[in-house]
Amino acid sequence: MQKCYIILAAIHLHIGEESERSVLEFFVELNVFRAQWMSELKPNSASNGGNRGLSSRAADLKRKQELAREEKARELFLKAVEEEENGAVYEAIKYYRRAMQIVPDIEFKINYSRSPDPDGGNENDMDGEIEDLLAYFHQQLTLQDNSLKICVPEVDIAQMHISALPPEVLMYIFRWVVSRDLDLRALEQLSLVCRGFYICARDPEIWRSACLRAWGRSCTKLVPFNSWREMFLERPRVRFDGVYISKTAYIRQGEESLDGFYRAWHQVEYYRYLRFFPDGQVMMLTTPEDPLVTVPRLRSRNTRVESIMCGHYRLSQDTDNQTKVFVVVSKRKEEVITRISRFCRRNPAAPETEHSFHVGLQLSSGGRQSFNKLNWIHHSCHITYRSTGETVVTAFDLDQMYASFYFARVKSYTAFSERPL
Repeated sequence: MQKCYIILAAIHLHIGEESERSVLEFFVELNVFRAQWMSELKPNSASNGGNRGLSSRAADLKRKQELAREEKARELFLKAVEEEENGAVYEAIKYYRRAMQIVPDIEFKINYSRSPDPDGGNENDMDGEIEDLLAYFHQQLTLQDNSLKICVPEVDIAQMHISALPPEVLMYIFRWVVSRDLDLRALEQLSLVCRGFYICARDPEIWRSACLRAWGRSCTKLVPFNSWREMFLERPRVRFDGVYISKTAYIRQGEESLDGFYRAWHQVEYYRYLRFFPDGQVMMLTTPEDPLVTVPRLRSRNTRVESIMCGHYRLSQDTDNQTKVFVVVSKRKEEVITRISRFCRRNPAAPETEHSFHVGLQLSSGGRQSFNKLNWIHHSCHITYRSTGETVVTAFDLDQMYASFYFARVKSYTAFSERPL
């Protein structure tokens, strides 16, 4: 036994202060070795109960030492956290290192608790999650002063602060942020500035105006939603801050060569784009050009992209709770006349027929985004003859050539505000 202590002392002198954990581990291993050694020295006729007693005492001693070691590591780790919060990073690193040398995973064994409020505020009501954050912010702003103030400047400034504006002016600014394009994402980001802006961003009138612009007169009733904001976020609708894109790819057989030795195969790829606007207008474009080239051209409804079709759309919700989008588009009249004038030297006459395309889509959600997918359910072409007024309808079979539309958000579509909500 004296040799063991001499060896342990020599090891401790060798390592110095590099590792306190190794010293404690040697003590634990030494006690376990002693218990095993004593049990081996007992004669074979000794009772098994005595051996079990020695093993249990050694296990209890090991557990106590592990608890003491973990307690020491916890104190060092919390001390390191305190030093880091005070800005003493170098001292914090030393305490972190010492704590992890004793218990490597001490970070995951600590239950962090929130420190009491230094101002002596009542934190008993704040133990749980605040259910009505809007009412709480109203209460806090009212307690700061007897009158409700939207916000207060953090530092004294010589210029006029935005808190000096009347609430009506601030609400008008918020309507410009939302704009007629219904950029409610920007409104949610604006609500993160302060508690006063959070209250303004939850104004029911703004969200009611957004719902009326998105669904028209069909959303006059709030039931079954609890607020206009909840209706706008959860009720199915098409999105306006981007474009729906469908990609179709297939392989087509080409013509045989002149010598009949080979036949070419062509891989065909093209895209369909759908851009919706809150006022019921829609644009549809079919082109082989890549989205990086086409998407920026669809920002304005007055775009000059060739072969683009414009029209209107409406939402319909059946009894099976499936929301469908019905689109009617046609080519612009001035584009049709321009094409005819290329082949006619005289003044071009109005075309004898009018073509319009009727599209039916089913709205659904996929992945983390909401209302980001449109599935084809109908596609037809209506040809109307001006001379007789007769309309011929040609319905197309929906096969693999009709790939689903997926929504892609485009930040530039809502980067500018032309009109307020």
